[in-house]
Amino acid sequence: MVIATRESRLALWQAEHVKALLEARLGWQVALLGMTTLGDQILDRSLSKVGGKGLFVKELETALLDGRADIAVHSLKDVPMDLPEGFALACVLEREDPRDALVSNDFSSLAELPSGAVVGTSSLRRLVLLKSLRPDLRIEPLRGNLDTRLRKLDEGHYQAIVLAAAGLKRLGLSSRIRQAFEPEQMLPAAGQGALGIEVRADRRDLLAALAPLAHQPTWLAVTAERTVSRAMGGSCSMPLAAFIRAPQSAQMRLEAAWGEPGADGQGVAGQPLVRADHSASVTNFAEAEALGERVAASLRAGGAVWAANS
Repeated sequence: MVIATRESRLALWQAEHVKALLEARLGWQVALLGMTTLGDQILDRSLSKVGGKGLFVKELETALLDGRADIAVHSLKDVPMDLPEGFALACVLEREDPRDALVSNDFSSLAELPSGAVVGTSSLRRLVLLKSLRPDLRIEPLRGNLDTRLRKLDEGHYQAIVLAAAGLKRLGLSSRIRQAFEPEQMLPAAGQGALGIEVRADRRDLLAALAPLAHQPTWLAVTAERTVSRAMGGSCSMPLAAFIRAPQSAQMRLEAAWGEPGADGQGVAGQPLVRADHSASVTNFAEAEALGERVAASLRAGGAVWAANS
């Protein structure tokens, strides 16, 4: 069994995690195929301008297609809402901490940052949410893998940066987290903190074999979240947050928030976010998708429109 993976330290940790599960639970012999994706190579432009987060998975899918690899492990928030024809999501693993985290060498919270402080992120979602909390901050682009982003902070390019808590925890870097944003403050991205395993759709053997690794509550929750993104335009780079908290029962509450970055890329101070939430009983994928569609419809009714290509 060969796993296609990006070669960043975090991606390799994720692939090694799945490798250990496959060897321990299924008794497979597993090897890794490390690859550099286009998303890893283009670091001078924001993802929303060069094709979105799907740039992180295309090369891995090519390896599946030509038989060099059997499965690919992805951070689910990097996976496009609709997979290309011929590919399928075999399973979603149990979610790690889905929150965003503030990392700073000088300040212990967002509230402590001085007016005009430079905060690094290239996520449109984080930009609009940060500006809604602190319109006086200066948000600057921050690309690269997790270690590169931390190095740029340590070199003094930023006074703080915002990263996914899951990645920091997976790499044993929890001590770098100065503040973990609760969903009330900063709603996470669809699928944030969850890992997905992708295969060729015709590999029925793998779809069946990998099924026991799935964490169904997580899979249903991220399906609802990702459906909001699909219904709003399908881009992983939209200024959209969508999140279900603690999906331990059939009754799930899906919350979403939408903002608009300003022409200068800094957001519009005081511009209200469009928010929506609905609850429903979710026991299967069809019900999860229906919940996501309802929340997306409420966002659109509130004025949320994706105009990335206008």
